Amino acid sequence: MLQKERDSKFVIYQVLYIFVITVLALKGADLDLSRVVSKENVVDKSVKDSLVVLIDSLYAQGLNFNIEIEDPVKENMELKEKLASMRQQLNVLTEKIKEIPPEERKEPEIKEQTLIQLPISTTQTFIQHTWNEARNTGNVPTEIYDPDDMSKPIAVIPPGQNIKFDLTDQKEVIAKFGSRQEKIKVLPNKPPEVKIERATTKMNAQDIYVQELQRITVYNVSIKDERPDQLKVSYSGPISVSGPHKDYKGNPVYYVSLKIASSANRFEEWLDRNATLREPDGRYKVNFFFTIVDEKSKDRIQVGDSFFFTDFSK
Repeated sequence: MLQKERDSKFVIYQVLYIFVITVLALKGADLDLSRVVSKENVVDKSVKDSLVVLIDSLYAQGLNFNIEIEDPVKENMELKEKLASMRQQLNVLTEKIKEIPPEERKEPEIKEQTLIQLPISTTQTFIQHTWNEARNTGNVPTEIYDPDDMSKPIAVIPPGQNIKFDLTDQKEVIAKFGSRQEKIKVLPNKPPEVKIERATTKMNAQDIYVQELQRITVYNVSIKDERPDQLKVSYSGPISVSGPHKDYKGNPVYYVSLKIASSANRFEEWLDRNATLREPDGRYKVNFFFTIVDEKSKDRIQVGDSFFFTDFSK
């Protein structure tokens, strides 16, 4: 960069020097250039006048230019040749000046404050109607606000700490840190997903026995939710339920068995009370249901399935 500046200044000084010498010769000799140089080769009058003012200023500062012309006639011929040569040099220097790139603009200094990044990751998930957790990775406290109520923060997270806080129906929150603030989206709390899967093939046989269905797991009921700890699970029907257990993803799973009668006599009594549950194909059918309620979002899901059997035991 310094080398480019020196080259630029050198070229400009050369141009000024040529003009100064030219005008001094014209001014000192008091020549009529109309008789010496053709109209196409003369220096423009506005340029000449500007340079004259410049030279007068240089004289006023004590700079002395002594240019003597001994033989005006002979000198006029030489001057004509010099002017033509100088004009050619001027054109060359002008082209060189155009080739010199302008000085590059310096980037403004970045204040330290603009380097402060959001101390809470915007890639994390905030969810409506549940607890949320945020970690402050910065070195200043971070405050979480509801955009509709900026008078009091929902949570204050000290530097380097994790804080849990509850959200309701906010669609976004505002994180304030230092003199800056950023908006973070809040996602809807999706209703729980419930899946019922048959765990045995016993009910595919022609003869299906209650005693067997009461000893084994017949159905697996799995629940998928972002916050399973705030779900209330209930069930109904002639069933026995074990759980919740955890699957490999951490989702709660319930194991469901049939529960009709503890003995053959009890089963006969049950048949007397529920004769209408017999299907045209001779099998009996009973239903069961699982109801899941999110206690904060108030979402409610109900799912169910059926048991089939023909007799109590073989």
